[in-house]
Amino acid sequence: MYIMAIDQGTTGSTVSILNQAGSPVTKVNQEFPQIFPQPGWVEHNPEDIWKSVLSTIEKALQKAKISAAEIAAIGITNQRETVVVWDKSSGKPVYNAIVWQCRRTQDFCEKLKKEKKQNLIRKKTGLVIDPYFSASKIRWILKNVSGVAARARKGDLLAGTMDTFLLWRLTGGACHKTDVSNASRTMLMNIQSGDWDADLLKMFSVPASLLPEIANSSGLFGKTKGLGVLPDGIPITGIAGDQQAALFGQTCFSVGEAKCTYGTGSFLLMNSGHKMVISKHQLLTTVAWKLPGQKMTYALEGGAFICGAAVQWLRDGLQLISKSSEVETLAQQVPSSEGVEFVPALTGLGAPYWDSAARGLICGLTRGSSKAHIARATLEAMALQNTEILLAMQKDLGKKLKSLRVDGGASVNSLLMQMQADYMGTLVIRPQQIETTSIGAAYLAGLGVGIWSSTEDIRRIWMVDQKFESHMSSKSRAQRMQRWQKAVERTRLT
Repeated sequence: MYIMAIDQGTTGSTVSILNQAGSPVTKVNQEFPQIFPQPGWVEHNPEDIWKSVLSTIEKALQKAKISAAEIAAIGITNQRETVVVWDKSSGKPVYNAIVWQCRRTQDFCEKLKKEKKQNLIRKKTGLVIDPYFSASKIRWILKNVSGVAARARKGDLLAGTMDTFLLWRLTGGACHKTDVSNASRTMLMNIQSGDWDADLLKMFSVPASLLPEIANSSGLFGKTKGLGVLPDGIPITGIAGDQQAALFGQTCFSVGEAKCTYGTGSFLLMNSGHKMVISKHQLLTTVAWKLPGQKMTYALEGGAFICGAAVQWLRDGLQLISKSSEVETLAQQVPSSEGVEFVPALTGLGAPYWDSAARGLICGLTRGSSKAHIARATLEAMALQNTEILLAMQKDLGKKLKSLRVDGGASVNSLLMQMQADYMGTLVIRPQQIETTSIGAAYLAGLGVGIWSSTEDIRRIWMVDQKFESHMSSKSRAQRMQRWQKAVERTRLT
């Protein structure tokens, strides 16, 4: 028997098939169009996403040479804050999905800040007020798409993040649910109770009837129905937002265990256990997952908006390299960046600054500076911005990080991983499988049907590829961080 993991991402949908040992058998990805109606606005056509999911399911089964009847369970993981509203009867979306990257609700978010709502929202949701999260996006659809607000009040519409939309479609419209990890990113769920919050629904003008039932991250959500590419009756037993799924896939089941996903941006989560830690350092408090019979597990989260995208900019913007994979070789041509600093605030600064007005900076250049120095400074920046976030997490949790587990595309760059270990002063561990988002969804689904009986079973099948130990003195580390922070401050001068 096999487990199917559907990873519905920002630029494409990926379907992976894993065996009972948790090892990938095959993987198929399909991209879909990005829609930019105005500067700063980002949308997806939900029908494009649905077609990409059906297509990748079919292709993955063909590639794996297995029968759909051999799929024991399905897990779903997804781009988290992206939200869609659709008609309950026809299933037709009333508007495109508004993507997590979209900034159209900036003015409304600024209004909430002026009304001093920050403390209330942080206490209830663990989040900072920002267009990133789903609530202001749903409000925008209700306020700006003709007739939608009235239909919502009558109970004719449904809303949800992409996991909810896919679950509804996969079950033939039978199940309107989400899990606690995705619900915690909407800015509408009270993360202490795990329920939709009446005060927040009122603040964002969202009718409760629009929203899905909130469930555990592992357990029976529903069964497939009427799909064609899959037989009826396959249980869907695991759902988690992509970053929480990666934390689970990295088996960070104990308090203080952390992972960093190196993608377009970088996303760092640290397990804080059953205790909800409200950050004093501008990090987010989020629900990691909830397993049956257990209390909610929480996490601290911080993200840098630009990580791997900085290397893409070297390739496409500056044309210093022709392929992203060349950056490691180029950076290794020099022993250090020789004072060159690159702060990749190309779309502002994420945690712990949350400064959308900040702009990117390259400084410290001399006549002896070369593209190799800029390449090395880029990798250093990727590691240094993560180090700032991890140091803040340690302060919030009051616990020193023993090791950092890494995944995502850029984690194959061993020079970058060594830099991360050096700047953090801690062990960096790269697993054999770096596609941990899909693996986490599969683990949750497998637990839901009894393929694994506990998280300890899952720990036993997680395999290490390489460990990177720190070789930098604490004095050198502190000096390097000081230089970095001086450069960051220069990006914030407006």
